[in-house]
Amino acid sequence: MGILSVSPSRCFNALLWALLCVALLSGCGDDSEQRLSQLNGDTMGTTWSVKFTGTPDDGAANLKNAIQAALDQVNDEMSTYREDSALSRFNNALAGTDVVLPADFALVLSQALKISRDTGGAYDVTVGPLVNLWGFGPDPRRDQAPTPAQIDAARQRVGYQKLKLDHRRLTQPGGVYVDLSSIAKGFAVDKVADVLAKQGLRNYLVEVGGELRAAGHKPYDQPWRIAVERPVPGVRDVEKIIELHNVAIATSGDYRNFFESEGHFYSHTIDPRTGAPVGHKLGSVTVLHSNCMIADGLATALTVLGPDEGLAFAKAHELAVLFIVRTDDGPREILSPAFQALLDAQAKPAGQEEH
Repeated sequence: MGILSVSPSRCFNALLWALLCVALLSGCGDDSEQRLSQLNGDTMGTTWSVKFTGTPDDGAANLKNAIQAALDQVNDEMSTYREDSALSRFNNALAGTDVVLPADFALVLSQALKISRDTGGAYDVTVGPLVNLWGFGPDPRRDQAPTPAQIDAARQRVGYQKLKLDHRRLTQPGGVYVDLSSIAKGFAVDKVADVLAKQGLRNYLVEVGGELRAAGHKPYDQPWRIAVERPVPGVRDVEKIIELHNVAIATSGDYRNFFESEGHFYSHTIDPRTGAPVGHKLGSVTVLHSNCMIADGLATALTVLGPDEGLAFAKAHELAVLFIVRTDDGPREILSPAFQALLDAQAKPAGQEEH
């Protein structure tokens, strides 16, 4: 039997080739953290989008399905435009009816009631009859203001104090119409963020109908940057660029949804305390918060309060808020101390620390 012999030089060359293959394989690993992926779709009469880096545990197709399912659930529970939603069923229930709410619905309503109490009714989750009366809800649009008698009749149905939420049990007192449109989109953003986190993603930007929440960063350690619009009707222009670092952002403004009649400008933001659209010169409010549901609700509440009351509220609660007020000389920015501190921190050179 012959003996197979291998020269030392060939062994050495084979070893070098094996080491080179290992090096190449390790250098050609998963680079998805440096690639930006995007998914999008429709929900709640608007659109949603998600940008992320990395690879979802269950794959991109399953991730999109999970996102859409989470958004559909929010819509199924909290839409005022759907007659079969849990919210519509409560709104249409007879006086004295006890309704057991879905867990998410109860959570959102609980937060809405808290904001209602904290703002003394400037934000009111039962404002729906007035919103509809002024043509900014599911009812047909209108081109003139309702009569004082119509406003008074609608106000009789408004008042967050009428609602008694006992854990998940809510009693319909009769004729009360709950409207979660000012807070449900923010909650939907948080729900999508939860889906992404459960899929092992650490870097993402979620957007639903203009409300956003960011985590981590873009590829190559670049921050997520978003533009706050200048609140001028009919104009698409940028007022300010903001970096988002593990925070949510929500904006409320009167420059996209309004009508004019007999020389009067009527905003879609209704002050429950007067029954009429707000009359101040506040064009938009942008709120930064760790929770998008809270940011969304607060943006509406501060829009009702206006630049003076709103700024005082933001200071008292240490909220990061940007107010943009219309003036004869153009938009003017008013920043809460917490918002200014955030911008100062972003402007600081990398590595520089407070002493």
